[in-house]
Amino acid sequence: MNARLDSFSYDDDIVRKFLFATIIFGLVGMLVGLIVALQLANPAFNVSPILTFGRLRPLHTNAVVFAFAGNAWFCGAYYSTQRLLKTRMWSDSLSRFHFWGWQAIIVAAAITLPLGFTQAKEYAELEWPIDIAIAVVWVAFAINYFATLAKRRERHIYVAIWFFIASIITVAVLHIFNNLSIPVGPLKSYSIYAGVQDAFMQWWYGHNAVAFFLTTPFLGLMYYFMPKAAERPVFSYKLSILHFWSLVFLYIWAGPHHLHYTALPDWASTLGMVFSVMLIAPSWGGMINGLLTLRGAWHKVTEEPVLKFFVLAVTAYGMSTFEGPMLSIKSINGLAHYTDWVIAHVHTGALGWNGFLTFGMIYWLAPRLFQAPLHSKKLAETHFWVSTFGILLYVASIYSAGITQGLMWRAFDETGRLQFPDFIETTMRLMPMYWVRVAGGTLYIIGTIIFIYNIVMTWKKRPAAYEVPVVTAAPLSALPAPQHAKSGGLLAMTWHRKWEAMPLFFSVMVALCIVVASLFEIIPTFLIKSNVPSIASVKPYTPLELEGRDVYIREGCFNCHSQMIRPFRFETERYGDYSKPGESVYDHPFLWGSRRIGPDLAREGGKYPALWHVRHMENPRSLSPKSIMPTYPGLLSNTINFDGIQKKVDAMAMLGVPYGDAVNKAPAMAREQAAAIAADVLKNGGPAGLGDKEITALVAYLERLGTDIKKPAGVALAPSVPKAGGN
Repeated sequence: MNARLDSFSYDDDIVRKFLFATIIFGLVGMLVGLIVALQLANPAFNVSPILTFGRLRPLHTNAVVFAFAGNAWFCGAYYSTQRLLKTRMWSDSLSRFHFWGWQAIIVAAAITLPLGFTQAKEYAELEWPIDIAIAVVWVAFAINYFATLAKRRERHIYVAIWFFIASIITVAVLHIFNNLSIPVGPLKSYSIYAGVQDAFMQWWYGHNAVAFFLTTPFLGLMYYFMPKAAERPVFSYKLSILHFWSLVFLYIWAGPHHLHYTALPDWASTLGMVFSVMLIAPSWGGMINGLLTLRGAWHKVTEEPVLKFFVLAVTAYGMSTFEGPMLSIKSINGLAHYTDWVIAHVHTGALGWNGFLTFGMIYWLAPRLFQAPLHSKKLAETHFWVSTFGILLYVASIYSAGITQGLMWRAFDETGRLQFPDFIETTMRLMPMYWVRVAGGTLYIIGTIIFIYNIVMTWKKRPAAYEVPVVTAAPLSALPAPQHAKSGGLLAMTWHRKWEAMPLFFSVMVALCIVVASLFEIIPTFLIKSNVPSIASVKPYTPLELEGRDVYIREGCFNCHSQMIRPFRFETERYGDYSKPGESVYDHPFLWGSRRIGPDLAREGGKYPALWHVRHMENPRSLSPKSIMPTYPGLLSNTINFDGIQKKVDAMAMLGVPYGDAVNKAPAMAREQAAAIAADVLKNGGPAGLGDKEITALVAYLERLGTDIKKPAGVALAPSVPKAGGN
């Protein structure tokens, strides 16, 4: 019998590497989040040009999602997978390539995003060379993972691995198809999709990036580390099966609920809502399975900080996955969309679910990886309570801010007029809540610093050389044939036990789940022409307007301003006629936005003269003293690269935008339009010499917005706000 046993050791070095990366980038991401929170509370914290809210906000989201949560997932996955499969990872070299490649991608993001290189797609801002690097690193990770499955010494794969498989496959599909683009330069590209179709693809990706990067892999971590910490088996195997397959199948449909009341066809967002509401069942199935794993061990929760973190994490998961489907319901979405309510919802999940599960996992791992006792259980307790109080302050203030925004925007007075016509009135009402958020975020970071100190002190107690235990296990070929229950049917789940013994077949079934569900929504959106009817009056942007749009994207203006007016009276009264699908057919990428820190800009053209925009960008508080918008004085001195505009027009022509003469003389056309704008600014008392400056391009773009749509009878395109009413 002993002759049939293999001897091997686990690769814990790679786990330690990802653990330290999680700690470092977690703190960085949180500190950037604190900075952007301060920038909203006081615009003085914006430092132009690269440390402004528009450039730092995507850095914060990418750092927290892909650097902190991503490294945490890989840390837990490398540790648990080896032990669940009773084998070392297939290739140590690929494991290290995955680690260093992922850290290089994070560093590239940290450099390029503040410099303004962005695709303007939420959670997918990184430009095309970094996207290619992500794909390469992901393929290496997938090869290593699936090859490890093939060489396993355990016949059946445990539930945690089901979730890791689904995450690896789905993230690959999402990343590739959402990021298809035409490169224009080394760090510039245009999405191959436009307008409605681009919006659909982005939120098919965006919602499922949250689903399959922040949810399913962390459920895998929960299913492994929570039973380990509690020293109890998972509550229900059958519930695990129902939880997994229903979640994987239903989640992929839900993305369009982010686009209720937009120019997306109503059938698509309604379908997304229906599947979102159904998601409550599997999500809460997972929460129940996690919490009931502690049955008979609740007394340990009072004694073990690790279990406190896990309990709060799973509770936050349950709260978030109840609220998410609720927010997808159209009537609720109509109030919450574009407000801070959504920000509070996201942070309940990120701070509670992802953050606390990561903290609990690392507290459990540290003594085992560093082969030394945890430095201080009391400090871990302190961390838990400080950060928990921080979460409560954060979400309570921002929920209040979101509901305040939604109600003030839609309020009418007794005469039937908007009660708060000036957008800044709502913004000022939020300032106390924004400062409370700063306090809550600061407490959460203080807790994280306590955590880091505790882990570092534990690491310092490590032995001079780590002991590498030798493990023995029988090869898969020597394992006895599986014994399945004979009663059959759903209760026995014999079919699933067979699938677990066939990882390749299991993976194919997962891929079918997500691909089939995606195609049911994607094919009609892209192939049924009547879903996006054209509008004869809508023309492509001029070369200068296209350049101005790129300046707008570079500065991250889309992070604060939407360009999508919903068909509500309170929106059409404030902004103008509601947005149509055909308006954005030449927009690569779409810029509908997901938040309104400032007013919607879909009908900005014709509202103000060019000089107003120049003054507004140079110093918003010269026109609106209470504005929280950053200043952009550099736009008045930065020179336009007129020669580079031709490449951009050529790329748009490749994407099917009918550019006509601009294909042959884009720079000359841009110079001519810029000179006219500069002359108008000078004539009205503005500064001279703006004919070759970026501000003229941005003004050209802003003045164009909404002007292709004829004014409908009885509907004012300009909002009833005073000229000085900015954000």
